[in-house]
Amino acid sequence: MPSQQGYDRAITVFSPDGRLYQVEYAIETVRRGSLALGIKTKNGIILAAEEKSKKLQISKSAQKIFQIDTHVGIVAAGYIPDARSQADNARFFSQSNRLVYDEPVEVETVAKHLADQAQQYTQYAGVRPFGVALIIGGITENKPHLFLTDPSGTYIPYNAISIGANSDVIQDFLEKSYKSDMSLDEASTLAVAAINRESDIDDDESVKIAQITTDKKIFEVLNKEKIKQFTESAKTKYPKESK
Repeated sequence: MPSQQGYDRAITVFSPDGRLYQVEYAIETVRRGSLALGIKTKNGIILAAEEKSKKLQISKSAQKIFQIDTHVGIVAAGYIPDARSQADNARFFSQSNRLVYDEPVEVETVAKHLADQAQQYTQYAGVRPFGVALIIGGITENKPHLFLTDPSGTYIPYNAISIGANSDVIQDFLEKSYKSDMSLDEASTLAVAAINRESDIDDDESVKIAQITTDKKIFEVLNKEKIKQFTESAKTKYPKESK
């Protein structure tokens, strides 16, 4: 008999060794997704994702980076339709907060709300966990904030975090290269270097980057020309080791 012994058929039942297999399967879905990462700097947030388009695909906008409010954004890895659903939920929650309290929603409040929603989907029959992890970044009271949520309902603050395929390797690279006083341009260069780290080529076409600055507090997606500049800079600053 397999170790699961049927415990993976119901989301509401713990296995004898204290595991929820459906949640673990959802987390595995995240690991199989394309790479996404977030970096917090002294003057803003960088959200980046690897998005490889097919030859005839029209890809004018990012598919894995979502604007939630003027000052909050999300980048996702895993099952992206689930990410769209959570992004829509976060937008509704953010706008409701503005109507009720007449002020921008805090980044941690959005992260906690999405984590609470994900957690609810681990304890009710007839549903499945969200198969996506989210990096939520934004500005609260002129300070940048970055959070990670996963299918289990956990939410954790980070200075820099990566999710998706090869995220363990990329996280080691971020830990070695990240500096708390780096600028937005330096963080963007680091993000491009991280995404291209496991690739044989330095591809600026499959990289999407968004930033939110502490002064403007506005979510902005960077254009291809800007990303190409960061790609060239990454080749010099973070040369790849020969395989």
